[in-house]
Amino acid sequence: MAEDVINSTVNLKLTAEEEEEIQVSEEGRTEEMDSCVLSLIGKFLTCKPYNRKAAKTTLQKAWGLDKELQISEVGSNLFQFKFQSEYDLDRILRGGPWCFDNQLLMLTRWKAGMSAKNVVLEHASMWIQIWGVPFDMMASKVAMEIGNKMGVVEDVER
Repeated sequence: MAEDVINSTVNLKLTAEEEEEIQVSEEGRTEEMDSCVLSLIGKFLTCKPYNRKAAKTTLQKAWGLDKELQISEVGSNLFQFKFQSEYDLDRILRGGPWCFDNQLLMLTRWKAGMSAKNVVLEHASMWIQIWGVPFDMMASKVAMEIGNKMGVVEDVER
């Protein structure tokens, strides 16, 4: 069945009118781009189904942004979080890791030209706890060395 549909579409061609480019004015895009500047794109690292409404509500409460945060589903398991301030956006981006129902939320900052098909989520915040460390090794510099051996480390707290 699927092959029949594919085979029948091979010979389809656009008319000259259909091939015409549609020019979109900057005026139409400017307002939306301004609102995207203060947004993060996120995805839950999961294959199992989850309650999207509960996830949104839980994140708004956990982040302390009940009214100030707009969350839109922009793709399959892909969300756009629009903030009111750079401070809140940065606080959430650096304050992770964030999760819902034990599923890690990966976040990246919005960039011009980004779409649901080209979002790249390359890293995630993680907390690592090392048990049985000798007292003389409980220092930020030691933690940074260990973290650097495991990957990228941005901030270390005791």
